[in-house]
Amino acid sequence: MKRITLLGSTGSIGINTLDVIARHPDSFEVFALTAHQNLERLLEQTVQFKPKYAVIAEIADKVVGLAEVKSKFRQKAPQTELLIGPDALAFVASHDNVDSVMAAIVGAAGLLPTLAAARSGKQLLLANKEALVVAGELLMEAVAESGAVLLPIDSEHNAIFQCLPSDYPVRGFERSGIDKIILTGSGGPFRELPLAQFSDITPEQACAHPNWDMGRKISVDSATMMNKGLELIEACHMFQISLSQIDVLLHPQSIIHSMVSYRDGSVIAQLGQPDMRTPIAYGLSWPERMEAGVEPLDFTKVSQLTFESPCEKRYPCLALAKQAFTEGGNMPAVLNATNEIAVDAFLNRQLDFKGIAEINQQVLELTPGISCDSIEDLLAEDRIARERAQKLIQKRGL
Repeated sequence: MKRITLLGSTGSIGINTLDVIARHPDSFEVFALTAHQNLERLLEQTVQFKPKYAVIAEIADKVVGLAEVKSKFRQKAPQTELLIGPDALAFVASHDNVDSVMAAIVGAAGLLPTLAAARSGKQLLLANKEALVVAGELLMEAVAESGAVLLPIDSEHNAIFQCLPSDYPVRGFERSGIDKIILTGSGGPFRELPLAQFSDITPEQACAHPNWDMGRKISVDSATMMNKGLELIEACHMFQISLSQIDVLLHPQSIIHSMVSYRDGSVIAQLGQPDMRTPIAYGLSWPERMEAGVEPLDFTKVSQLTFESPCEKRYPCLALAKQAFTEGGNMPAVLNATNEIAVDAFLNRQLDFKGIAEINQQVLELTPGISCDSIEDLLAEDRIARERAQKLIQKRGL
């Protein structure tokens, strides 16, 4: 029986993780569930899975109707202890009774509990790409020092992981005979939309991903391809490679989730339905495989698989991510923080779609590059970038 802490249980990844866990009640026990704002869903999940702890990540004095929330949990889930605040996230992520941690909190908010899990030597199922984007060197050092097992859950990185030789962590890129790692992406809903119409894109259109069912922030990142830029940075850290060793290809069908090209001419690809339960199940059961509730791929219904190179005029955020990684230091953290603010402003109709990339670029240009040797330094840069982005957005006055 593997005991699981699920960081971000009410989001898309969290819901899919619990769906997979529910299919294997003899294999998994939910130790802790955490949420930020969706307290009703957290309560429903707590009643169903009966964890030892449920955590509301928000600071206590910011939780609306806290007394009522506590009363509901006491009445409906008396077996579960309710904890509140960011410190509680680190507590349930590093608890001695936890075997595996699913890190599925969107954004930089998931950074500290993810680091806590890594430093505690847990099996870390990483669905929060920002942890590696913001603090890639620190996280990889923590994994190495503690002996934690890092398993990628993002569909693309999970696909790459499945296509690499099993001894890759020992042999590395060169000795494994690899030529390129190929990261695929759908290109989002505006792959063919005329650039002249980008200023008119609405949040509803940007959130309507053609293939994947994702949260609003991630859906917008897919539309701008910032998600692919962040995934590039994540892959470089996770697989210990340089930008020159990885390519990005647009693959609108989202059937091939990523590939590894070898020097002998072989290309190994991971294919499957665009359903996050597949990589989640692989992470939960690794190195075995188990049923995930996903329909098998029917090749007779796959009419075509097409690929094209991304146009940086259409996807400027992809180039910004490469720039930030190349500059290093604080720049990936700055870009990630700025993008979170810009996307939130777009979703709240305070910024147009094109403005997301423009704000990202402006903040990078205004920020002095520095090295960051601690999580405190990175969080300080994160905070400064957010403030700078907010001021720039307010000046635009949409």
